[in-house]
Amino acid sequence: MKHGTPRTIASFAVLALMALLAGCQNQVLLSPKGQVGMEERDLIILATCIMLLVVVPVIVLTLCFAWKYRASNEKADYQPDWHHSTKIELVVWLIPLAIIIALGTVTWISTHKLDPYRPLESNVEPINVEVVSLDWKWLFIYPDQGIATVNELAVPVDVPVNFKLTSSSVMNSFFIPALGSQVYTMPNMQTKLHLIANQEGVFEGISANYSGQGFAQMRFKTLALKQADFDKWVEEAKAKGEELSRQRYASLVQPSEKDPVQFFVATDKRLFHDILNRCWDGKSVCLDDEMHRQQMARELRSTLRKSSPIDFSQWANDIICTIQPQRVSKLAE
Repeated sequence: MKHGTPRTIASFAVLALMALLAGCQNQVLLSPKGQVGMEERDLIILATCIMLLVVVPVIVLTLCFAWKYRASNEKADYQPDWHHSTKIELVVWLIPLAIIIALGTVTWISTHKLDPYRPLESNVEPINVEVVSLDWKWLFIYPDQGIATVNELAVPVDVPVNFKLTSSSVMNSFFIPALGSQVYTMPNMQTKLHLIANQEGVFEGISANYSGQGFAQMRFKTLALKQADFDKWVEEAKAKGEELSRQRYASLVQPSEKDPVQFFVATDKRLFHDILNRCWDGKSVCLDDEMHRQQMARELRSTLRKSSPIDFSQWANDIICTIQPQRVSKLAE
């Protein structure tokens, strides 16, 4: 009976491990289909293995000590006055320190290498996709192909994809688990992401940041296609799609859930810029233009204070509004 206890514990441990590993077959992050996702998976596995160098021995030794120094074991060495061991102190401090240094080095190198803003190295020219998170759907604009889609993203296999992302309302998060990094989308701000699909397939895309009532249904399909199939998909999108005018975009901005896939012909090259700068309706002043005007006003105030005995700086805004920027730059000189 005494010898059965360790075996029982070991049996339960094996069964628990088998149950845990049984769910790994559907873990998308551990079975990526793109270069970025593969490198992130390798980092997760490597970091976990390094940390297990401490975790596993601690767990094993805890069980061993508890078993060896149990009350019924009269052969255990009893040392009530023991209080210090230099060898144990060295092991307790030096091994974790070495592991932390190794883990920190690996993480620092990988973090910079996997920076989502860093373009992927490739001999193939990338494609550009402009992403807008709406309530509660995704708008994908292909400026080079002249199309746009809702809730469907297609990319050619082995071709880098350069994403520019923003949001029409609240902060969101763009994530394709099978391909790698997620990145936030925020109103009035542009973020970037670089991904690549190395295998054909259909991958799930999600919103990874709670954004309201329709958040759970804010999903899209990512189609990784051969180049010929991607070109065919683009042509079909042009044939099926209606014009993505400012009026049509105004209807897309309205909150809705479970939107079907939609295709558009996108000839307006400034649409993403104006969405980003909150002036897509044609009535508002673009944020970048306003910031540029304020910067010019500050520079002009400074120049007027230095160059004239009379303080004209209080009228800098009026001067900016009444003369051309080229003339302002000449005046500043």
